[in-house]
Amino acid sequence: MANTTAVLLAAGAGTRLGHGPKALLPFRGGTLVEHAAAVLRDGGCSDVVVVVGAGAAEVAALQQPGSALAGCRLVRNDDWASGMGGSFHLGVESMRAGHNVLVALVDQPGVSPALVARLNAAHRPGRITAAGYHGATGGLHRGHPIIFDPLLAVQAAAISNGDVGARDFLRSHPELIDLVDCIDLFDGADLDTESDLHLLGGPAASGATGG
Repeated sequence: MANTTAVLLAAGAGTRLGHGPKALLPFRGGTLVEHAAAVLRDGGCSDVVVVVGAGAAEVAALQQPGSALAGCRLVRNDDWASGMGGSFHLGVESMRAGHNVLVALVDQPGVSPALVARLNAAHRPGRITAAGYHGATGGLHRGHPIIFDPLLAVQAAAISNGDVGARDFLRSHPELIDLVDCIDLFDGADLDTESDLHLLGGPAASGATGG
């Protein structure tokens, strides 16, 4: 299995949620960004790049010896307010040579090491591997995390901009995407508005994040 650089997108200010940067939200005795970094490493990613923006200094202060962020590389996106496109681009620029690139979102506390490991095991050279979750109309719909072949990651990053990220590239190349059913591990939920705060605690969160 090829090495994988995980790019954790954690630069947003969490404006819609209204509780400050999502990366710094408390979760299981730490913060979401620490939890996500540990999940990516425990899921088999050999390198973790955390793209920060809003709250960058506070995230950097968490990078203490022995913490989940200690072995991660922090990349600062000063233009974080323009959307995740810039963060995706910076993350891909920071990947180790020849590594696949796994893109994860900091606001999905339900992603587990088992899910990350499943995607890493399923990925094939020259392909894009995405977590698949059940949609309202049936079948699987594409979600995060997503793994890109190194060359495809560079191509996707080259056309990413604003809040689009890799979306346009993915829509233009459906033939390259392999969906991996992950519904037994997670439902794909993310923290977007106040109504999603239950994901940070209670039965929904504890049931979704087991490794």
